[in-house]
Amino acid sequence: MKVKTILVSQPEPKMENSPYSRLIDKEKVKVDFRPFIHVEGVPAKQVREQKIDLSQFTAIILTSRNSVDHFFRIAEEMRFKVPDSMKYFCQSEAVAYYLQKYVVYRKRKIYVGKRLFSDLTPMFKKYKDEKFLLPSSDVLKADVPKVLDDLKLDWIRGVFYKTVISDLSDLRNVYYDILVFFSPSGIESLLQNFPDFEQNNTRIAVFGNSTVKAATTAGLRIDIQAPTPETPSMTMALQKYISDANK
Repeated sequence: MKVKTILVSQPEPKMENSPYSRLIDKEKVKVDFRPFIHVEGVPAKQVREQKIDLSQFTAIILTSRNSVDHFFRIAEEMRFKVPDSMKYFCQSEAVAYYLQKYVVYRKRKIYVGKRLFSDLTPMFKKYKDEKFLLPSSDVLKADVPKVLDDLKLDWIRGVFYKTVISDLSDLRNVYYDILVFFSPSGIESLLQNFPDFEQNNTRIAVFGNSTVKAATTAGLRIDIQAPTPETPSMTMALQKYISDANK
């Protein structure tokens, strides 16, 4: 069956010439974006209830842009002036670059990993005597505490924000040829919003092993999967599928 419409369960990319723009131009398909989940900040009162005193930490571990935003939000709500001596351990260059929204980059002690959380291990070993705070979501990948515990670091996790399922009730009678998912939470949102969802001819595209597992467990048929050696990105996987389907 031919593909004419796609719904991506994420916010629309901000950059003008995104891979999705090229997909739209080349394959003449309609692509809509709608976040199936969103992030909500935890109030400072609830952070205090977690027995977290920001003044006790000498280093902050930042795994995402959300963790950056919500650390500084909580600091402001608690009227805590983050000292210039604070060390920042950022999981990736993208997170470190985003940190510039809040601090003067060249004047701070910032340590950057490559991509995986474990890439920070050499830097953690070098500064193992710091007292670390990990501002995180209510959902945390299992490898994060494992790396920190294996290194025997002095660290505390604080839940500063939560992943919440978005209300998609306005999409009840809207149909797309392909639904694109990037996380198990997206699959959960689909089923919670539409408990009577029947896949029928709707193609499901998933990114990552955990999303594959969630879709399979939910009884969904997976038609498009990324990353693979042939299609390392979702847009490449969509491009390949659509070019075959629309011949």
